[in-house]
Amino acid sequence: MAATAGTILASERPREAALALLVVEDDAEFRENLAALLDRNGFAVTAVESCAAARAALAKGSFDALFADIELPDGDGSALLDDAGGGATELVVITGHATVASAVDALKGGALDYLTKPIDLTKLKSTLAHLRRNHALKREVVDLRLELLAQRGGDPIVASSRAMQVVFEQVARIAPSDASVLISGESGTGKEVIAQAIHESSRRAAGKMIAVNCGAIPETLIESELFGHERGSFTGADKLRRGFFERADGGTLFLDEITEMPLQAQVKLLRVLESGRLQRLGAPDELAVSVRVIAATNRDPAAAIRDGRLREDLYFRLAVFTLHLPPLRERRADIAPLARHFLDLLNRTYGVRKEWAAGALERLEERAWNGNVRELKNAVHRAWILGDSTLEAESAQAGAALLPAVGASFAISVGDSIADAEQQLIVATLEHAHGDKPAAAKLLGISLKTLYNRLSVYRAAAP
Repeated sequence: MAATAGTILASERPREAALALLVVEDDAEFRENLAALLDRNGFAVTAVESCAAARAALAKGSFDALFADIELPDGDGSALLDDAGGGATELVVITGHATVASAVDALKGGALDYLTKPIDLTKLKSTLAHLRRNHALKREVVDLRLELLAQRGGDPIVASSRAMQVVFEQVARIAPSDASVLISGESGTGKEVIAQAIHESSRRAAGKMIAVNCGAIPETLIESELFGHERGSFTGADKLRRGFFERADGGTLFLDEITEMPLQAQVKLLRVLESGRLQRLGAPDELAVSVRVIAATNRDPAAAIRDGRLREDLYFRLAVFTLHLPPLRERRADIAPLARHFLDLLNRTYGVRKEWAAGALERLEERAWNGNVRELKNAVHRAWILGDSTLEAESAQAGAALLPAVGASFAISVGDSIADAEQQLIVATLEHAHGDKPAAAKLLGISLKTLYNRLSVYRAAAP
């Protein structure tokens, strides 16, 4: 997709990686020959001999297609599609001449194509062309849906680093499936934005995506919030309430900070995920729901399981697909594109034109940005407020240090100096006035010259 269109904006998108194929075949000679042919045709091939080995490979990573023998010693290879996440992976069945009827049945069940033994090279070439066409069409659908997300005001993902390109490729593979996804990454890396991109690129895009912060709901209310309640089911329940699952029916439910959910609620969540049915508090009957769940955490999932914060069985149910978002310090190539993007958004929003000074973006790339993309966005906003027509890197650093100011209010503590309180008040008022310095000066009851003098002092004092 072009660098200037769509939700995913990549200024230096590398060549797309080779399609990943998993060959599952117990005949060693046939397996090796097929793997060699696929490799020579430009595919990344993993070859295994059984359903068990295939499931182990699928647990470690995703594949664009399975080439699976129908008759394996430990099962039907076509059934492996469920372990691969369904719609995200194509299936090509392998069969002997005597069981072509089984292959036809597999085609009716959704397989892309079938191959017979021994390999017909002409047929294989046709199958591979079909596979590439299908993959290209899926990517086109994903890109178009992402463009629609951007047009509808969705948050864009701006990146040129290789680390984020890998994430984009994973989003494209994951999105068409209904399988659950677990996204990990530090706070501020954009987990909800990625979840929105997955939803908008899926077959559920016409439905709602409801985002829930599991750590922000009191433990006594979380079951009611998730699954709903009947009138009179507990003190204060004066009317029927549909929970987040019901409201997301036909769409996607994003469960942020899943490791902060109480363990008892995790038990009930697991049951709903496994059965597709829920029961409101106080209701006599269950309700069927069709919801795709995307969960996220800023903790290491393995550590959360060891610490008793996340049930292991729930983790395996959520982590059909996993995505890890790298911190901004590990993808410094994205800092300058992001800083330009955030500045452009502010300029368009308020009808002004400010720009970065020469060398400013390079100096921004030297910072650690422990708060990741969220910290950078806030820093650019405050630098835009403090700066005039040209923004220096020091303005962004000063802005990042002034985080207590939020909207039309801010907090100070006993022991703060009058100078610090004044600085917070001035910056908060500037933000409230959307950077309009004459308006801010009027609100503060000071002259415009005094305001400019104060801002100069703050910029000079910035680290």
